[in-house]
Amino acid sequence: MHKPGKRGLARLAAATRHSRDGLLAAWRSEEAFRTEATLALAFLPLAFVVGADLSHQLILVVCCALVILAEILNTAIESVVDRIGPEHDPLSGQAKDLGSAAVLVSLLLFALAWSLSLWQWWAS
Repeated sequence: MHKPGKRGLARLAAATRHSRDGLLAAWRSEEAFRTEATLALAFLPLAFVVGADLSHQLILVVCCALVILAEILNTAIESVVDRIGPEHDPLSGQAKDLGSAAVLVSLLLFALAWSLSLWQWWAS
C-alpha cells in the first residue's frame, strides 16, 4: 500500500531543505565543488558586463550553472558507488568515469563560451 507523504507547501519546504543539505554537503566534502562555485560567483556578474544582450548573458549564466550541476551529479554518483563498497568493480569505475566526463564536458563548454565571449568583448 502507498504511504501518504507530505503534500503542497510542506512537500516544497522539505524538498528545499533537502536541496540545501545537498549543496552544503557538496561544499563541505568536495574541493572541486568549492572551487567551481567560487569561480561561478565571480563569473556570474561578469556575464552581464561581457554579454552583448540578454540571450548572450543567459548563455554565459547557464554555462556557469551547468558546471555546478555536473559537479553535484558527479558527487552523487561517487557517493552511491562508494556506498556500495570499496572493492574495484569495472561498472563502478565506469560510473565514476562517466560522472567525471560530464564535469569535463561542462567545463569545456564553459571555457568555449567564455573564451569566445571575452575575446569578442575585448575586441569591441
